[in-house]
Amino acid sequence: MNFSDLIGYFRGMAEHHVQICHSETEKHFFRFEVDEVLAGINRTDVTYPLLVLEGYSFDFTDQKSDNLIKNRSGAFILLDQITDQTDYGQVHRVWDTLEQIGDDILARIRSDKQSRLVPVVRDFNLDSVQASLLINAFGSNAGIRYTFTISSPQPAEVDPEKWLE
Repeated sequence: MNFSDLIGYFRGMAEHHVQICHSETEKHFFRFEVDEVLAGINRTDVTYPLLVLEGYSFDFTDQKSDNLIKNRSGAFILLDQITDQTDYGQVHRVWDTLEQIGDDILARIRSDKQSRLVPVVRDFNLDSVQASLLINAFGSNAGIRYTFTISSPQPAEVDPEKWLE
């Protein structure tokens, strides 16, 4: 698995979920970092609701076996527009809707993981998922940020063809 595979998977989710429906003419999927979302989406080609995939960080765990474990920590954000951040009824309705979409996404990830037909989520750790409600700094968007971990074995043997010796 690599980052391009993960982008393709989440873009596909945005294209096929009936409440998101990303397409080239109605863009509902983007690659942003959380600070860009919190500062306010400053694009004119955005259509809501929005699925945002963040970059991931990773570390390694050595369990003293044949492989290292590569732990990728990432996040996605579901975001929608609000007209007044002090209108708690509106904010709560947006959060309720986005939470249901998030539940749908996690159910799809679980199904794809169990089918073993989608390698990018084979090692997705559903026990690691955490979600936080958010409102961006300019008050025009409310959303939910989901963090996750994908832990997969990495071969720890040296490939002599990759070294000049």
